[in-house]
Amino acid sequence: MSYLYYFYARKNKALDNFSKMKKIAVIGLGYVGLPLAVEFGKKRAVVGFDIDSRRIAELRQGHDRTEEVDEQELAEAKHLTYTDNLEDIRDCQYYIVTVPTPIDEHKKPDLTPLEKASTALSKVLKKGDIVIYESTVYPGCTEEVCVPLLEQGSGLVFNSDFFCGYSPERINPGDKEHRVANIKKVTSGSTPEVAEEVDQLYREIITAGTHKASSIKVAEAAKVIENAQRDLNIAFVNELAKIFHKIGIDTHEVLEAAGTKWNFLPFKPGLVGGHCIGVDPYYLTYKAESLGYNPQVILAGRRINDGMGAYVANRVMKMLNKQGKAHEAHILVLGITFKEDCPDIRNSRVIDVIRELQDYGVQVEVYDPHADKEEVKEEYGVTLLEEPGRDYSAIVLAVNHREFKDLDWQALKSGNPVIFDVKAGLDKELASERL
Repeated sequence: MSYLYYFYARKNKALDNFSKMKKIAVIGLGYVGLPLAVEFGKKRAVVGFDIDSRRIAELRQGHDRTEEVDEQELAEAKHLTYTDNLEDIRDCQYYIVTVPTPIDEHKKPDLTPLEKASTALSKVLKKGDIVIYESTVYPGCTEEVCVPLLEQGSGLVFNSDFFCGYSPERINPGDKEHRVANIKKVTSGSTPEVAEEVDQLYREIITAGTHKASSIKVAEAAKVIENAQRDLNIAFVNELAKIFHKIGIDTHEVLEAAGTKWNFLPFKPGLVGGHCIGVDPYYLTYKAESLGYNPQVILAGRRINDGMGAYVANRVMKMLNKQGKAHEAHILVLGITFKEDCPDIRNSRVIDVIRELQDYGVQVEVYDPHADKEEVKEEYGVTLLEEPGRDYSAIVLAVNHREFKDLDWQALKSGNPVIFDVKAGLDKELASERL
C-alpha cells in the first residue's frame, strides 16, 4: 500500500512539474487578457497575442492605454512577450481566449470575435493542447460553437486530441482593489482530468482561490447570472428613482435610510453600460428564447436600464423648460466612459443621453479627461472638448470621474446653468437635481 502511494505520488508530481513547463498564449490583450497575461508572465513563459499591431507596439514600449496595468507591473512580467503574428504562438500548449463578446443592434449575441479567434487557433492547435475560454457566453456556447471550429480547422478530435476549459473573467475595469489575483476564479474543463489541470493552472496566480465547477456549461451559466443579478438590482433602484421623483423625494436619501437595515443591498440608480452588466443578460435571454422560454423578469430589467439615458435627457430638458432655457440650450455633458476613473467607452450609455438631447435640437458638448478622443470620435462620432467652456444652460454629470470634483464650478456656474447629477457625485447643494 505504501509503495503504491509512493508510486502515484511520484507520478502526480512528475505530471505537475510537466504542466508547469507548458507555455501559455493569451488571445486578446484588452481589459481582461492583459492583466491575466501579466500575472502568468511573472511565473512562466507567456505570449500575449492581439491582432491590433498598435496595441502590441504600445505594450512592447511598456504602455497600457487601458490603464489596467502600470509600467512597473508590465516590467515585472519578465516571462511575457507580445505578438500579432499567429505563428509565434504555435509552440504553446495552453491557449486562453479573452476576446470581447458584444451584442449586435438587435440585442443578440455577436460571436464574431470568438469565432474568429477559434478559427485562428485551429491553425496552430496540436495534440494535447488545452483551449480555455474566458469570454462571456451563454451556457453551451463553448462546446456548441467554439469546439466545432477548432475541430474543423485543425482536423483534431475534441476530448481525444485536444481539450477545452472555461474560466469566466471577473475583471472590473478601473478597480485597483479587486484585481485578477485577489478575485476568486471559477474553473472548469471538458473532462475531469482537464478540469483539475485547468484549476491547478489558475491556482498558480489566484491568491483568492478557485471554485471548480462540475462542467463547462455550469461555469458559463454562473458568469451570465452574476451580471444579470446586478442588472436587475440596478433596474429596481432605477425604477424607484422614477417613482420617488414623481413623489418629490430624494432617491439617495431614501436609499441611505433603507441602508441602515443590515441586509439591505447598496445599489444606486444610474446608467448601465460597459462590456458586462449591460450585455451579459442578453446572452442568457438569447439562450432561453432558443429553447422556447420567454424570460420576463430579466428583459423587464433590461428595458428599464436601456431607457435611462432618454429619461435623464428628458429630465434635463424639463428643468430647462421650467426656466425658459430649453430653446437653443447649450449643454455640457461631463463624462462619456461607461464608469468612473476608467477610459473604457464600450457600450457606454452616456451616448443615449447625448443623442436624446441632440434630438431636442440643443447644442451638446462633452468633456472626458479619461476617454481616448480618437476612439470616441470613431465609435460615437463625438468630438471631445480639450477643456470645458463657459455659459452653459445645463451641465450633466454623467460619469463621476475624480477630476470633475476639482473643476472650477464657480466659473462653470457663471451662466446659472441647471446641474443634473446622474451619479450623486456632487455636493447636494451644488446640483439642481439628482437621479
